[in-house]
Amino acid sequence: MGRSRYKITQPQQPHFVTLTVLHWIPVFTRPDTVNILLESLRFLSKDGLQVYAWVVLENHCHFVLQSQGLDHDIARFKSWTAKSLIQYLAAHNVRQILDQLAFYKKAHKDDRAYQFWQEGVHPELIQGEDMMRQKIEYIHQNPVKRGYVDEAAHWRYSSARDYAGKSGLLEVSRRW
Repeated sequence: MGRSRYKITQPQQPHFVTLTVLHWIPVFTRPDTVNILLESLRFLSKDGLQVYAWVVLENHCHFVLQSQGLDHDIARFKSWTAKSLIQYLAAHNVRQILDQLAFYKKAHKDDRAYQFWQEGVHPELIQGEDMMRQKIEYIHQNPVKRGYVDEAAHWRYSSARDYAGKSGLLEVSRRW
């Protein structure tokens, strides 16, 4: 899991995690790129990953996740989505972003032409119901605080709709 000082100490417990595109490059501005993330989460959910809350913004995403091997599942998620997103960008000739992903790639990543995600995920163990509520609220309010929408449930790429009693783009577990 990257070179972060943050660690997943109890991989079977829910954690708040943040994934950031290298150098904060805005990649998730197209529905197709967001759908790559959602498809990966759907696949991992079949293997036992529980998604409690999520939001995708143009250059990063936040999740509250839980599984029996969360560190392994996050590594799988980052690996598959990075490869798929780079393939998508290449197929659609998005040279500007690909050039940035190559330019900002860390020197020790010499086994690849591009680096998609920043290292680490900054996991925070969810320690009780109050913290769970606070992290879910933070996730859902992220697009509101940025001025993208007036109400959290209006942001398409978030679980806020699910928590508002509407159907969202990704099935979430609201029982914790």
